[in-house]
Amino acid sequence: MSSVAVLLLLAGLSEAVGRILPVVARRPGVSRRSAVALLLTGGLVEAAVLALWPLTSWTLAELLLSSPPPGDGLAWTPGLLAPLALSAVLAFPLLGPLLHLLLFVGVGAGLAGPLAAASGLGWWGAAGCLAVAGTGLGVTVEGVRRLVGRIGATGAPEAVA
Repeated sequence: MSSVAVLLLLAGLSEAVGRILPVVARRPGVSRRSAVALLLTGGLVEAAVLALWPLTSWTLAELLLSSPPPGDGLAWTPGLLAPLALSAVLAFPLLGPLLHLLLFVGVGAGLAGPLAAASGLGWWGAAGCLAVAGTGLGVTVEGVRRLVGRIGATGAPEAVA
């Protein structure tokens, strides 16, 4: 497994821990097995969302340009991903949404330079693409998370005997 995949999984798992542990702690009767399954599933989903961030930003940059960008695209490298994984471990969402948002803004600012260089956009245009892509992915995964939480909260109907 490549170092990028390991860092993405680590950042995704840290995100999932910060979001799922408070939910699991509030629900009585959640088994350890289902809590671990929720964490692993959530970690994979968060890692996939993080993996899609540069690709979505690159796609937005292509839409802004009149001719195809000169670069091959933007992809995570260990150097670009290490601050995200470190920030996810040090300040997962349990520490507060504002700190979490500031860390993602910092990582996005670090990605703006490589995106600007690869696409031919200016730094501000690349930062805008990263912000729109990150916000869109975040809102989408939050909507799915709330939908799954609502479905899971209702549970299966009980049989009447």
